[in-house]
Amino acid sequence: MATDYYAVLGVRRDASQDEIKKAFRRLARELHPDVNPDPKTQERFKEINAAYEVLSDPQKKQVYDLGGDPLSASGGGGGAGGFGAGFGNFSDIMDAFFGQASQRGPRSRTRRGQDAMIRLEVTLDEAAFGTTKEIQVDTAVVCTTCSGEGAAPGTSAQTCDMCRGRGEVSQVTRSFLGQVMTSRPCPQCQGFGTVVPTPCPECAGDGRVRSRRTLTVKIPAGVDNGTRIQLAGEGEVGPGGGPAGDLYVEIHEKPHTVFQRRGDDLHCTVTIPMTAAALGTKVPLETLDGIEEIDIRPGTQSGQSIPLHQRGVTHLRGGGRGDLIVHVEVITPNKLDPQQEDLLRQLAKLRGEERPMGEFKPGQQGLFSRLKDAFNGR
Repeated sequence: MATDYYAVLGVRRDASQDEIKKAFRRLARELHPDVNPDPKTQERFKEINAAYEVLSDPQKKQVYDLGGDPLSASGGGGGAGGFGAGFGNFSDIMDAFFGQASQRGPRSRTRRGQDAMIRLEVTLDEAAFGTTKEIQVDTAVVCTTCSGEGAAPGTSAQTCDMCRGRGEVSQVTRSFLGQVMTSRPCPQCQGFGTVVPTPCPECAGDGRVRSRRTLTVKIPAGVDNGTRIQLAGEGEVGPGGGPAGDLYVEIHEKPHTVFQRRGDDLHCTVTIPMTAAALGTKVPLETLDGIEEIDIRPGTQSGQSIPLHQRGVTHLRGGGRGDLIVHVEVITPNKLDPQQEDLLRQLAKLRGEERPMGEFKPGQQGLFSRLKDAFNGR
């Protein structure tokens, strides 16, 4: 009776190649002779290798599924890699223990450069309305002497005579499977496959040099602290003259002498005397849009706020602007000369507030009572 290769690996007959490979690797780790030297286990190990050799080969698998002899599909089934029947694909066996095989071939001398970031300070006006600024950056650029190749003018990179351009050298060792060949990066060319006999004197063979450049950056309206502007391809040029990374400009807003920013709204405080708060007045205030008069209505109390709509910072996303919130602070005089005190007493008498402090009924707030509250900080 023919061996059921699907049962040997413990997979369904409609299993995908990925499922078959995973099942084989799991069993190979469990049944490998180095892990389990039991003779019965070694026989089982040969069975799973034979099953995988058939099921991992689409041509053999098709012949097997049709009831034919899968070994005839490859002209006698000599086994993969010269190890004989029963040892399947050697790279898959090694992958079961050491993970996926590394990429073969020489490394490229040309690689992408790193991203870079600089800090840029802007004023509140610039952040609110946007601007254009010139910045200077020190980054790696392509070496003009060798055009990024790394070799001195008139010379070029040569094929490494140790690895013959492969970028790796091989070593043969013995194992339970017989002779095993392993590869490692070539120590002479560091895996590049080529060597540079005469490096460029300007860049020492790196293909790039440090240089200061001047760039123009457009600052959109509405940026805030921490906003980053990406300039694609303006970062570090890569080794070997490789493509440049990106440059990120991080915005930092300078503190303003009058306004405090909260999101897209601006806040400020205006200070007025007690008489102006009682009688009303107009206070000139220099906003981001120019000088505007703030209308202080009669009877304005300390701590009240007056909103000026659409006088704040432009919204970074979407139209419109934030508001300007003006906070009013009323100052009560702490020293009065006799004439000023007499005038205030006359005013209190006219308003029916001539009684001494403390004699007002609950809920009654006369002039002297308000003055007492102001002195006590209420």
